Amino acid sequence: MFDDYERARHSVTKLHVHLIFTTKYRRKVMTPEVLESVLAALKIAAEDLGCSLLEANGEADHVHLLVSYPPKVNISEMVNRFKTRSSRKIREEYPGILEGGKTGLFWSRSYFACSVGGASLEVLKKYIENQTTD
Repeated sequence: MFDDYERARHSVTKLHVHLIFTTKYRRKVMTPEVLESVLAALKIAAEDLGCSLLEANGEADHVHLLVSYPPKVNISEMVNRFKTRSSRKIREEYPGILEGGKTGLFWSRSYFACSVGGASLEVLKKYIENQTTD
């Protein structure tokens, strides 16, 4: 039952998050080549944090990520590392990509994060509701 869970000394976890990042001003600057570079940088950043990038894809102005992460990593730190690493790589590989922007930033400061799992909230609520105190 717990085969794909992360085991540590005092915990057993299975943590996943769905992240969405948008480009600054939602500029449509991610060509397939740029997206490939972004995803490669995100994969390296994930590995550096001890995370796994389970799925990743995007469009011209945003990316979607499905990440498995250990409990020692908080989501805001993860987002910061992902955005920093990928933005730096894009600025190095495509120096003119940010022309016209006022800040020189590739990503918008905002992001979307949603925890995801194998069971719906309703299923979990019913499971907890049906626990007994034998």
